[in-house]
Amino acid sequence: MNQPLTSEAPTISTWYIDPDAEDAMADGHAPIWRHLIGLVPEKDLSRAAVLDFGCNQGGFLRHLHALRPFHKALGVDIARQSVDKANALKGNLPIQYQTDTKLAGWDGEFDIAFSHEVIYLVEDIAGHAADMMRVLKSGGVYYAVTGCHTDNPLWPAWRKLVAERTNTVVQDRSVTDYARIFAEAGFQVSARKLEFDGFVPYAPGGWTPDYATALDYYTQTKIVFRLVKS
Repeated sequence: MNQPLTSEAPTISTWYIDPDAEDAMADGHAPIWRHLIGLVPEKDLSRAAVLDFGCNQGGFLRHLHALRPFHKALGVDIARQSVDKANALKGNLPIQYQTDTKLAGWDGEFDIAFSHEVIYLVEDIAGHAADMMRVLKSGGVYYAVTGCHTDNPLWPAWRKLVAERTNTVVQDRSVTDYARIFAEAGFQVSARKLEFDGFVPYAPGGWTPDYATALDYYTQTKIVFRLVKS
């Protein structure tokens, strides 16, 4: 049975029903991660504690450390096999991975946090916002990226595909819904379009109906929220 992603959600085995899709997802996200890291104004993370919420196989934190080395990091995900692989791949990096998305015991721990295409799966988004407020230090920043929102013209088709291909339950929220909920939790909310400036591979049979739509999605539809704990 599909399970919602919440701070109290049980774990699942894999995100995708087809476990081979996990590796493909990480490969596809890598250029987006690098672009996101380039957008973040926090350049020196050498003393920073970093959180990746919805870390999957840990690829984002490995990319981040290669580009902007951090002091320590935690990645959390409800998918057990993904967390196992993340731990196997981390080598000697100062990263811990776990399936406990409640983040108990991490109050006031993190300087900066990230999530990439995760918040649209969080059933209790207000609870998630409160959790992120709790675990960030004063002045800490949470970058939450998503193109899966009801302002995306592809969303009616995508929500059906997500339900068919993954072990998760999707949620219907607009960009304004996210801004309002995080503001109500106490965050200073700002946002921008991701405006990916790299080359988008031609991948027929993917999530977009044609190549022009794929180009528009990565440049115009994906949103980066910058959420500051004041």
